[in-house]
Amino acid sequence: MSNSTVRNLEPKVLWNKFADLNAIPRASKKEEKVIAFIEAFATSLGLTYETDNVGNVLVKKPATAGMEDRKTIILQSHLDMVHQKNATTVFDFDTQGIEMYVDGDWVKAKGTTLGADNGLGVATIMAILESTTIAHPAIEALFTIDEETGMTGAMGLAPNWLQGEILLNLDTEEDDEIGVGCAGGIDVTATTTYTEITTPAAKKAYTLTVTGLTGGHSGMDIHKGLGNANTIITRLLFDAYQQFGLQVSEIKGGSLRNAIPRESFATVVVTAEYTGDFESATALLAKTIQQELKLLEPELSITIQPTAMPAKVMEVAAQEQVLKALYATHNGVYTMSAAMPDLVETSNNISKITIGEGAVKIECLTRSSVESSKQDLMNKLRATFDLIGCEVVMDGAYPGWAPNMESEILQVLDTIYQELNGEKAHIAACHAGLECGILGQYYPNLDMISFGPTIQGAHSPDERASISSAQKFWKFVQEILANIPAK
Repeated sequence: MSNSTVRNLEPKVLWNKFADLNAIPRASKKEEKVIAFIEAFATSLGLTYETDNVGNVLVKKPATAGMEDRKTIILQSHLDMVHQKNATTVFDFDTQGIEMYVDGDWVKAKGTTLGADNGLGVATIMAILESTTIAHPAIEALFTIDEETGMTGAMGLAPNWLQGEILLNLDTEEDDEIGVGCAGGIDVTATTTYTEITTPAAKKAYTLTVTGLTGGHSGMDIHKGLGNANTIITRLLFDAYQQFGLQVSEIKGGSLRNAIPRESFATVVVTAEYTGDFESATALLAKTIQQELKLLEPELSITIQPTAMPAKVMEVAAQEQVLKALYATHNGVYTMSAAMPDLVETSNNISKITIGEGAVKIECLTRSSVESSKQDLMNKLRATFDLIGCEVVMDGAYPGWAPNMESEILQVLDTIYQELNGEKAHIAACHAGLECGILGQYYPNLDMISFGPTIQGAHSPDERASISSAQKFWKFVQEILANIPAK
């Protein structure tokens, strides 16, 4: 099965646009090719478009006959996708299109992220722009860039560029959910330096690896209790240091700020006389961790393999401070929302750890729908890192989106969903960051809503999109367009 099989799925117009899009490399901050792709698409349809200084593309399409009196809508999705692959997958994201296949009700990618987040939203908008039969009001199709690594597209949007009154964001990942709010976030990065020393004599070197974790979206999946490779390797290293005086040469864990780390690697040395005890004790702790996570992380692999002796290791006092700080750093859910049942209010993801050659860098993404709670957790992280002399930088902040339960477009979607499906939709806020929060700052009078087809495992090579859900979503979109309120 291949991309041609995906093109034959129903609705073909949607899946063909998705396949076209997935042939274009589109990493965050490398969207030049996909921007040109959208511009060429608009030109081929004879539609007007503008591209701003940041790289966002706005395509305009007039209302269909009889819909001229309806409010202008903004259809919005982001062009970039998270580029993640399995360690064993040979793939060049800069030059290759995503290789897709069908597995039952799911479209998946071969060892990489699929790009359904937010490619299915982009493909939906493209299909609507191309259609000559779908009834709709005047449309402003807004394709933003760099949502996944800072939302710089939305942040750079001019406040007078959009004229629409209703914004439909197509970036929610459960088809029975209507999104009315989201979390804000901020990057917390701690850096410091340390003295390297020559690796002492009579040592044996090892590579410690943590792989096979599920990973996933650090907002949408943070409550699931999934394994974080960085916290697991910290636990193993701390234990071995306490028991056997292990010394660290290098740690590299995680790859993206907004993904739960799936893999982490460390090069360490242990005094030769302790190697047998070290190997057995670490293997026992590894089995304990695997047992703790076996229901959530059945593919978790922890290995200890002899390796070439590194020339340098961390000075012992510095290593102790760093391992203690890492162990103390909060990871996962911090608080649950009192306002909305089952909603994570505040969380932190220890996204990346890079230690080696005398430098330490610890990168976290802190999220919250309550600004004061976000500030509280930021201060806790800062205090932890301050204790070991780190420089702590807070940047990349973006706002949350406060729910408006009186929204006119919410009532429209709620009614249509119930009519189509015989049950009420789940109206909810999410713990992910959506561009709605930023757009709402620049356009405070916009009536905004977020919805989309079911996508699972976003930001990981396990990402998959439901075929039946895409069909359900496509019908929902068309009914919404036909029922936009009058001006």
